[in-house]
Amino acid sequence: MNVELKRSDMASLEWTSKADSLAAAFAAKAATHDAEDSFVADCFAQLKGEGFFKALVPVELGGPGAEYAEMCEVIRRLGAACGSTALAFSMHSHLVATAAWRWRHEKAPTDGLLKRVAAENLTLISSGGSDWLKSAGVATKVDGGYRIKARKIFSSGCPAGDILMTSAVTEDPATGPTVLHFGVPFKAEGVKILNTWRVMGMRGTGSNDVELNDVFVADAAIAGRRPQGKWHHLFHIISQQAFPIIYAAYMGVADGARAKALEVARLKPDDGHMAYLAGEMENAHATADMALAQMMRIAEREKPGPQTTSRTMIARTLVAQNAILTVERAMELAGGASFYRGMGLERAWRDVQAARFHPLQEKPQLRYTGRVALGLDIDG
Repeated sequence: MNVELKRSDMASLEWTSKADSLAAAFAAKAATHDAEDSFVADCFAQLKGEGFFKALVPVELGGPGAEYAEMCEVIRRLGAACGSTALAFSMHSHLVATAAWRWRHEKAPTDGLLKRVAAENLTLISSGGSDWLKSAGVATKVDGGYRIKARKIFSSGCPAGDILMTSAVTEDPATGPTVLHFGVPFKAEGVKILNTWRVMGMRGTGSNDVELNDVFVADAAIAGRRPQGKWHHLFHIISQQAFPIIYAAYMGVADGARAKALEVARLKPDDGHMAYLAGEMENAHATADMALAQMMRIAEREKPGPQTTSRTMIARTLVAQNAILTVERAMELAGGASFYRGMGLERAWRDVQAARFHPLQEKPQLRYTGRVALGLDIDG
């Protein structure tokens, strides 16, 4: 039966179709980037050429206005092909998604940044995961602005970055330690990328350290201020908007591992145990899938706040645990052949381990959620 598609549905199909057309090429390069510890620059260039880096910018601000859930699906499909490309791209995408949400729902002055992303096809780089509530680095007040000294780790995609979206701490005489939020062009004097990314998995993300050595940031460039180490409304928005996008990459890695394991196992004789392993893998995969869907529903429909953050972070823990378990069972189901690099399952196993380390990690999430449930101060 022919069904007429709405314009938004047609646009959504276009983004997933584009992602699918790129995925095969990315998959072919993934092993090389992994073996060489090389940044997925070629994949980034192709994504940028197809308009993905400005996809989430609203139409009113000059962008294509792609839907949030569709970009999650795009990143998931890319993750099945190349985890590093998906994760590095997700770090840019969550910054755009958060800025767009704030502009649309709270009339925040993020429109200037979003217009630049659309007009200049910019790549934004996040240091948020390594900073989180405490931030890192020192902002010293000088005439007209601040001088920043900091070293920002886990700056995924920084070899292709245009603007580092980051923060540093200053001593405010009135309020005490205060975190300043700002963007710094990678071309600015004092910004240096340090070639530090030698890791177990997600080797192609280019998540090097970025050094800020006496970098000047003008007063007018300070986008926000907040008390150090305290939950702030901005971080409830970030928790809601960023983490479904990030964890879509890990779901994609699990999707790819599952598909490969089933392909291999279906060619093997039934030994009486394979069905159990396949069943365990399917349970883990379904749990992760449902948890990611819950995160996306919250991002699209709920208001940010402590309760919403708790539900998002519960789901984030469930996606991480079960994406990891899916890949573990995929290796067992495929058997000893999965130990060979050529199959790609051992790379998927290494890549998916990184799902453990984004905020809120499991134990901090349990504590946060427990305090919310008990009615305790979340900053206590």
